Amino acid sequence: MISEPSGRPPLDAQRLAATDPHLLPGLTVDVVESVGSTNAVVTERALAGAAEGLVVVAEHQTAGRGRLDRTWEAPARSALTFSVLLRPTAPVQSWPWLPLLAGYAVGKALKAAGFEAAVKWPNDVLIADRKVAGILVERIETAQGPAAVVGIGLNVAMSPEELPVPEATSLAIEGQAPDRTELLLDVLASLGESYAAWQEGGDLAGMRLAESYAAACATIGRQVRVALPSGQEVVGTATGIDPSGRLLVEHPDRDGVGRTAVSAGDVVHVRSVDAPS
Repeated sequence: MISEPSGRPPLDAQRLAATDPHLLPGLTVDVVESVGSTNAVVTERALAGAAEGLVVVAEHQTAGRGRLDRTWEAPARSALTFSVLLRPTAPVQSWPWLPLLAGYAVGKALKAAGFEAAVKWPNDVLIADRKVAGILVERIETAQGPAAVVGIGLNVAMSPEELPVPEATSLAIEGQAPDRTELLLDVLASLGESYAAWQEGGDLAGMRLAESYAAACATIGRQVRVALPSGQEVVGTATGIDPSGRLLVEHPDRDGVGRTAVSAGDVVHVRSVDAPS
């Protein structure tokens, strides 16, 4: 048995290597002890021709990347830090749904495990309004065609002192840290199910995805402040998700009430609309 940092057991690499490939097309899981960024490793392998379904999971990720080029590090074996290679055949115009789909899938797996998880648009996963998981989806161009690298960082066994920011949480803090191997398999199964439904395409599949995501999204119905890539800021009420996966925000403007469809931006939950002022 490998020595365990802070008493935390390693992932069961043998069990993961024998995982049912039907969880995701061509699923193969590679456990590495320490790496800077699992997204970078999967990107490199994708460029070299790796097939869809490759998963690289790190016991210790030392230079994880999030949206807006934020970096973070988790103590060894305290989290699930992994990246998945997808090679979608869905139309390119529907690819903006991939980050939302990934966040929804992680939240669904956590709810099945007994946690009251929700998604903050586009794909942060929250428990009690605190971030427990972050997701970064990157599109890359390869010789085999465009691909997507889905990077997921999920706080599992972190103590309050180990959290990257005070606004974060972990499964251990919110209840009990589950077995990481079992949880990884559950998340991959949830991701595979959602990905397959999205790949089917069509108006009905898109409508079901939008409805499922909206029902799981804690942002809808909240007062939000959105920092747009342009540097502008929108403050208003998040009212829904459009067919392209954009967040709809109603806000005052010179004509009364305006509506902005946000495709990218940093969203802060201000308060619930129904909360007393």
